[in-house]
Amino acid sequence: MMRERETAAAASGRSSIDYADMLLLRFGEFTLKGKNRTRFEKTVLRHVKELVKPYPKAVLSKEFGRIYVTLNGEPARELAEALKNVFGIASISPVKVSRSEFEDILAVSRTFLEIIAPAKGTTFKVSARRVWKDFPHGSIEMNKLIATPLLQGYPGLLVDVKSPELELKLEIREGHTFIFCEQIAGVGGFPLGTNGKAMLLLSGGIDSPVAGWSSMRRGLEVECVHFYSYPYTSELARQKVVDLARVLSRYAGVIKLHLVPFTEVQTSFTGIGQDNLIITLMRRAMLRITTQLAEREGALAVVTGDSLGQVASQTLSSMNAIGRATVLPLLRPLVMMDKSEIVELSKTIGTYDLSILPYEDCCTLFVPKSPTTNPNLRIVEKIEATLPGYSARLDEAVAGTETLSITPYGDEKPSDVVPAQAGLQEEWF
Repeated sequence: MMRERETAAAASGRSSIDYADMLLLRFGEFTLKGKNRTRFEKTVLRHVKELVKPYPKAVLSKEFGRIYVTLNGEPARELAEALKNVFGIASISPVKVSRSEFEDILAVSRTFLEIIAPAKGTTFKVSARRVWKDFPHGSIEMNKLIATPLLQGYPGLLVDVKSPELELKLEIREGHTFIFCEQIAGVGGFPLGTNGKAMLLLSGGIDSPVAGWSSMRRGLEVECVHFYSYPYTSELARQKVVDLARVLSRYAGVIKLHLVPFTEVQTSFTGIGQDNLIITLMRRAMLRITTQLAEREGALAVVTGDSLGQVASQTLSSMNAIGRATVLPLLRPLVMMDKSEIVELSKTIGTYDLSILPYEDCCTLFVPKSPTTNPNLRIVEKIEATLPGYSARLDEAVAGTETLSITPYGDEKPSDVVPAQAGLQEEWF
């Protein structure tokens, strides 16, 4: 999804990106969304403008279904690495630019092949598109006029007009012609925030950051909610969550992180003789608090990292009992995914190494020996109704919540501590 597509250039070990004059950004699936298209494109363009700000020479322009970044000497590889994380961008192509004159197009095409140095036996074709209709040669004619001398200069290339390994594309426009062949895969999806806002229950494990990323990819603006139980959880555990939010902010620009003091609520469940229900009670309390924060922040849903059957609180019975604690829609992007799939995605988006750091969150510290997998909702609600000062504790937790704005590059730095042996942490027992 986010990895570079296999091309002949990649196979040769060389790429045109370091020699590019321009980056061509293509929009993703939202291009099919009719009347929403203009709004979605403006959202992507706004995000791209923010990422391009540190590169003052770069110039942006937009046309139907595309954004062009003219580099003017700015580093193409750095910009492409940042821009491929913009939700709504499906792919990026490094482009060489020539004058729209036949001899110049041919010369730059030759240089292009010299740059990528395709291996002997690479299948090849030229695909020309004459956007500027006053250009003297038609598209089909240009395919032959450019391909013939290129093949003569590179006898190791083999013609394949149906499914070539290397397709040299030419877009002939008035004044300039764009020449490119590579496509770097972007994250695709919908532009950030175009489908509303949701609150993400962000623990320190593997699953919830992946759920957050998956939600953002579907156009949701995400605010993170983390529950900590000082002094039972350490400052390192808090910093770990800040760092996870910072990784997610690479895809969003900025993310709000709500740090909820959960000690009083959590300890109220101990000593009542219902140890097997503690996780259920904690999860329901988290949802009640998150619902209040959502109402305050204007969010319309709650996102969790639940994966069906993975742990005791993620059986269908448990999810039903826990989910009844909120009236908001509960979104579970990972619910049908295997752990191995989630781990692979966490590595791809850059959260895995942080997630496996061995700093315990408030859930892992209070896991009973035998948590129930089939909680009785009536009993759970009765326990909550008889806990002294329960609602007040929830309100106090909301009032005591600290909110941070997390950006990709801030004053707080990732922890230098690396565990000798770090196992997979389960999510939200």
